[in-house]
Amino acid sequence: MQLEQQATIGLALSGGGFRATLFGLGSLWRINEAGLLRRLARVTSVSGGSILAGILAHRWRQLSFVDDHASNFEEVVAQPVREFCQQTIDVSTALLGHLTPFVSSGEFLARRYARDLFGDTLLRQLATPADDHAPRFIFYATNMQTGRSFRFRQDYIADYVLGISYNSEVLLADAIAASSAFPPIFSPVVLKTESAAWEKPQRELANLDRLRQRIVLADGGVYDNMGLEALLDNVDIVLVSDAGAPFAIDESPFEDDLLQLGRVRDILIDQTRALRKRSLVGDFEAGRRRGAYWGIGTAIADYDDPQALAGDSSTTAALQDIPTRLKNFSARKQGQLINWGYALADSALRRRARLPIDPPRGWPVGAWPLD
Repeated sequence: MQLEQQATIGLALSGGGFRATLFGLGSLWRINEAGLLRRLARVTSVSGGSILAGILAHRWRQLSFVDDHASNFEEVVAQPVREFCQQTIDVSTALLGHLTPFVSSGEFLARRYARDLFGDTLLRQLATPADDHAPRFIFYATNMQTGRSFRFRQDYIADYVLGISYNSEVLLADAIAASSAFPPIFSPVVLKTESAAWEKPQRELANLDRLRQRIVLADGGVYDNMGLEALLDNVDIVLVSDAGAPFAIDESPFEDDLLQLGRVRDILIDQTRALRKRSLVGDFEAGRRRGAYWGIGTAIADYDDPQALAGDSSTTAALQDIPTRLKNFSARKQGQLINWGYALADSALRRRARLPIDPPRGWPVGAWPLD
């Protein structure tokens, strides 16, 4: 099946700490080489995926496209991602937030993103579809007050209950921090806005002004770890790069009244994620929707792809068990995660999404091939 020029493509980048950032980088690397990067109409992201999407959005205008490929993708996007993932920022940031009066861990996380990646760039200053042929970038957080997903986009912020604001000035660093504010380590990130800047609420509430003025946000993965919502009814082809960790069996879970709540939270989040995944894949298989899903725990043999770049092995199986942290990743782990995302994206794009793409150019990180 040929890719029609008018067909729109959306990409979802899941959460999962630096593991998701690097796996998603491999996926994005293959998408660029396939000539699809500039064809993306929307990029949605959560948590670790939002770090990657934020870097792509922030540096979009620096990309040089030649024959639909960004020829300087490695220099402009991949190198900054890899350098940032060589740091351990979760422990120090969490400690600062717990030891410093009146400054939360989420605020320190936003400051770290601003210092190392985004500076004082505002969402509205990012590249746009109209002027720069950029995708709509949607960074997801979870509104702890309304229980709904909270969207940060180049041109607005929105919540189903609160409505939509086209005039609130929001730093990119704050949006990425909210999207990756995993509870209870980094959450909440508090966003303060003017109530008058909002419009179109779901319904009028007596406390709507207060809810709009001080918005309490946590990691987007609490609501939807794949960030699918904004894609399903807005693009023709849905692509999902999912580096969420598999649910682990715990032989001896906490039985204490309070400590067991962490396990309950994990079960609830995993079931929501599993339902979304089953629904999406079911739509693909039934022909109701076109696209592809690839996950860090996917068996590449399932694609029945004679041209697959790698086989399933103990090395690739172990990647899904890397902890969900913002922690220094060695060159070896970085290379394996990037190459695995690249290999799975390659097979999924051809075998599931049925896209006519250029052949791969070889491993993105040649020092760590997956045999």
